[in-house]
Amino acid sequence: MSDTAAPLLWAETGGVALGPLRGDLAREYWRWENDPGAVLGYGRQVPESPESRAEGLEHQLRGAPDQARFTVYDLKGDEPRPAGLASLLIDHQVRTAEYVLVVAPEARGKGVGTAATRLTLDYAFHVTGLDMVWLKVLEPNEAGRRAYAKAGFQEVGVLRSAGQWRGRRCGEVVMDAVPEDFMGASAFETAD
Repeated sequence: MSDTAAPLLWAETGGVALGPLRGDLAREYWRWENDPGAVLGYGRQVPESPESRAEGLEHQLRGAPDQARFTVYDLKGDEPRPAGLASLLIDHQVRTAEYVLVVAPEARGKGVGTAATRLTLDYAFHVTGLDMVWLKVLEPNEAGRRAYAKAGFQEVGVLRSAGQWRGRRCGEVVMDAVPEDFMGASAFETAD
């Protein structure tokens, strides 16, 4: 890890934890977001420069009332390893948020994304008091759709021809989650 101090972990479950964004991880965030698998999953074909990402991170580190952004940590090794980013882009007027997740290439397929999604939904419903969280995922991204469903999202519709997957038009599946599906104790209530 790039920092000698132990990272601040706000809550954990299933070998995954959420903590605050960190300026010293700007290069890692950039690497994850510009990895070909992430670019394909988002349908975004334009890479971002490390300098542009660092500038955006500076703004995110200052915080904004309409954003909750987290570093995702994999706890399965000897020490917590940064393994992704989870974000809630909040619309306070209607008490909803869009969810965005990026998982490091080396952490994909290991349950990190599912556990991080469940923790972020826990935060959204038990800490922030949101009424609904939604996301969009490209229709051919079956692994992403399965992971989001396993974390508690439900498919509610398709935006036809709204995305690109490997150079071809495709739909974007809209998924949502509501607090009633996440009753019970919160990992944030037991966090130290």
